[in-house]
Amino acid sequence: MEITFELGYALDTFYFLICGAFVMWMAAGFTMLEAGLVRAKNTTEILTKNVSLYAIACIMYMVCGYAIMYGGGFFLEGITADGATGIAEPAGYAPSADFYFQVVFVATAMSIVSGAVAERMKLWAFLAFTVVLTGFIYPMEGAWTWGNGVAGSMGECGVFGLYSLGGIEEGACAGITSFNWSDFAGSGIVHMAGAAAALAGVLVLGARKGKYSADGKVNAIPGSNLPLATLGTFILWMGWFGFNGGSVLATASVESANSVAVVFMNTNAAAAGGLVAALILARVLFGKADLTMALNGALAGLVAITAEPSTPTPLQATLFGALGGLVVVGSIIALDKLKIDDPVGAISVHGVVGLLGLLLVPATNDGADIVGQLVGALTIFVWVFVTSLVVWMALKAVIGIRVSEEEEFEGVDLSECGLEAYPDFTGGRS
Repeated sequence: MEITFELGYALDTFYFLICGAFVMWMAAGFTMLEAGLVRAKNTTEILTKNVSLYAIACIMYMVCGYAIMYGGGFFLEGITADGATGIAEPAGYAPSADFYFQVVFVATAMSIVSGAVAERMKLWAFLAFTVVLTGFIYPMEGAWTWGNGVAGSMGECGVFGLYSLGGIEEGACAGITSFNWSDFAGSGIVHMAGAAAALAGVLVLGARKGKYSADGKVNAIPGSNLPLATLGTFILWMGWFGFNGGSVLATASVESANSVAVVFMNTNAAAAGGLVAALILARVLFGKADLTMALNGALAGLVAITAEPSTPTPLQATLFGALGGLVVVGSIIALDKLKIDDPVGAISVHGVVGLLGLLLVPATNDGADIVGQLVGALTIFVWVFVTSLVVWMALKAVIGIRVSEEEEFEGVDLSECGLEAYPDFTGGRS
């Protein structure tokens, strides 16, 4: 049965919005995961950071981020109540739906940073960094990758394509070289970018007190609420269907509907493979079933499949996810040996496995090659890491980014927020 343009437009717009809502719900997943993996005395700040970064991301992407990444005017000038943009619409859905779907991705990238710098960073320094990452750093690398309007493709501009801030038109880039690059839903553009910013922050910030002994021993700092962390993982798992499924960008035709179904199927398979592989490896290495490694294994499987969930078979998707689960366990152990303190494993899950996801794309997608994937990954990492490092160091020099030793000992909930998440259990003060 032939679908009219109007009906297809309505269906694709509705699908875009629903998937965006799924991705927005990932903010709750990150919040619960991080709150469960930090100590009770630092929970309120984690909650405050996550709800605040989401709001700041929405504002900054509206003010300038979307314009930098996709063209058009600042403050979403041109998007009106009737959906008009003043230019030819790039796809069969409302431009306002496109903005909504894109803005929740920005918040996802910033959420990755939150967990990595937890338990010792000043709240307002973190929020100041949020303004810069969501308003400029992320939109710039997004303009070089997705900014030509074709999700998951560098297009003619290549990885080094440069866009004017005033608008993006066909041929408006100054690409040095064009590569066969693909990142379907953002293993590199979103996840590895967030991890690169997180790594820069952790290196400037330093480790939590007591995490590493002078003799090189790694001291475990258990999370306060593993049921909450597990809930957060399930929420993220569910939200990822919107993250990957929505990146098909349509569902109103037989072809696009089939593609959506395959993406959902493979996304779920990869998460399952990642969890089981990490759980088994943890049992082999530690002699116990480590829940935190299993949770990170599921997330690693999701990150690994995000770069290309539409072309693998279900078996390949499961194996790709399992490979991600194995890699994330090894990466978490390796970063601890390097004394890079990441309380929730965000750098490993989103950064190391994000790179893995990019490198797996050519295995099932002929439109990408390993050289293009490496060049694209290197460009994203260098840009985000270097610019983030500059911002972190500037914040450290101007306002400071780390709380005092006394405040860290007492918990940043009291020093930064003035209240505790669990006063009945931690001896809250009146």
